[in-house]
Amino acid sequence: MEHHHRDIRGGAARAAVFGVSDGLVTNVSLILGVAGAHPGPGIVRLAGLSGLVAGAWSMAAGEFVSMRAQTELLQRELDVERRELARNPRSEQRELAKIYESRGMEPDAAHDMAEQMMRDPDTALETHAREELGIDPEALGSPVQASVSSFISFAFGAVIPLVPWFVSQGGAAEVASVLLGMVMAVAIGLALSFFTGRSKLRTVARQVAISASAAAVTFGIGSAVGVSGVT
Repeated sequence: MEHHHRDIRGGAARAAVFGVSDGLVTNVSLILGVAGAHPGPGIVRLAGLSGLVAGAWSMAAGEFVSMRAQTELLQRELDVERRELARNPRSEQRELAKIYESRGMEPDAAHDMAEQMMRDPDTALETHAREELGIDPEALGSPVQASVSSFISFAFGAVIPLVPWFVSQGGAAEVASVLLGMVMAVAIGLALSFFTGRSKLRTVARQVAISASAAAVTFGIGSAVGVSGVT
């Protein structure tokens, strides 16, 4: 019976799910924390919008910087490998043959394979990058794409618990934020279970527990401090 593996190398969809999760947990906690102090609904909306924008930009900036640094590091290693292939092709060929031998190939077969891979400069670089560095020269990642994806996914998760405060206020808006947050937490848990292959029930329960506990703690702090406690 044939079986197929999901392609998880790019991780774009998985990263988007985690971005939505971060946005939801962060903003539902912030909104309910502020709402727990019982200010006017405009204050809650302002806090929620500020959390959405600040969090999304923070995620985007962090993703861009980290991806850019990683891409530049990998590109530097590729440049080093490219120079070595130009300067010492025989040495690089012997090195590649040894790698094949270490994986169980016969010496003659490993030599022939390495020689074949070294015939074309582009193929040689790609092969050495994969075998020595463990990277794909054609899949170094896009910092801009990762940044935009993080911004959008975080903003999407963060806006869900904020929506009720544009159409309602007080206890009704609080309850609606909680319900929407829990529905989103269930959806995120199901999505995560798809990527991890873990139990749907456990993954959903964990996601709901994390979201609920964060919201409960911040709501409790907001209620305890209250508007009068803020100077």
